[in-house]
Amino acid sequence: MYVGALTLDILLGDVHSLKQKRSVVRPLIAEVQRRFPGIAVAETGHLDLHRRAEIGVAVVSASAVNCDEVLDACERVVAFHPEIELLSARQRIFNDHEE
Repeated sequence: MYVGALTLDILLGDVHSLKQKRSVVRPLIAEVQRRFPGIAVAETGHLDLHRRAEIGVAVVSASAVNCDEVLDACERVVAFHPEIELLSARQRIFNDHEE
């Protein structure tokens, strides 16, 4: 069993409040979840900043290759949006043999 984790640090465009931030981040999270229904995705950081967001994605799979492919596809979906700038993406894959 492999667990893949992806952390995306994004900069939001013309956003001036936390309410506007939610109006950008929630649909983005919903789109990723809709395209990949077997994953978990949530806003995981920068909760008090209105122009930054951190989105976390997790996937469980029988192979590391599949984890990597799904996480790469999720990263592309987020990076494709013109209203945000993807600052960084960190991907980790864990297996049940690691301590």
